[in-house]
Amino acid sequence: MDLATILGIVSAFGLVIIAIAMGGGVSLFINIPSLMIVVGGTMGATMINYPLKDVLRAISIVKNAFFSSSLSADEIVKQFVGFGGKARREGILALEADIKNIDDEFLSKGLQLSVDGLEPQAIETIMDTEVEFLRERHQLGAEIFSTMGTFAPALGMIGTLIGLVQMLQSMDDPSGIGPAMAVALLTTFYGSVMANLVYMPIAGKLRTRSKEETLVKEMIIQGIISLTKGENPRILEQKMLAFLAPKERKSSF
Repeated sequence: MDLATILGIVSAFGLVIIAIAMGGGVSLFINIPSLMIVVGGTMGATMINYPLKDVLRAISIVKNAFFSSSLSADEIVKQFVGFGGKARREGILALEADIKNIDDEFLSKGLQLSVDGLEPQAIETIMDTEVEFLRERHQLGAEIFSTMGTFAPALGMIGTLIGLVQMLQSMDDPSGIGPAMAVALLTTFYGSVMANLVYMPIAGKLRTRSKEETLVKEMIIQGIISLTKGENPRILEQKMLAFLAPKERKSSF
């Protein structure tokens, strides 16, 4: 669970709701037609802009903003130091028994390629290609949420125009002005809230998650190449630690 995401949601929405309650009540800001215009319009415009399968995939990866499933850099380094020591003592084929105990699919695949005897260059090419397409998929998910963040305020303005038209047509009936004005103002409010507190922050967090996961996978590639070349575990560790900031480097030796 990502604490920053949870704290951000609680603070952002909590303070907005508290401010609304202090000004007259939350019920004043609940308007179903306005929600239909903003939420429905944003989703519809997004599906026009992207294939349905891409939109559904982007929605399914929202969990990445709350959870980080990839291994930490420290865990990766420690694992490879252990693999390197074992490979030096018993040979690279000895690592085949460890592959079935590895949960990370990318790491497992890299070790299997190394055990199978592929050349370091071939392994690097295969794994670099996988990382590149992973980066593109992550970028598409973040792009879709950024697009939704662009559409939401625009749909809010459309709702405002709808409310103003309804209001102008109800000028001879004072009782109809209030509901029409509520639609006019609340659609802009909903559009701004959804764009700035939901869609754009999620897009930013997905980009951050993508960078973190890509870094870990680049470290794994370096570790696999070093194992395949039969390098000393100390040298292997230093090559992997080079990916991290100096303050984050913790040597096992």
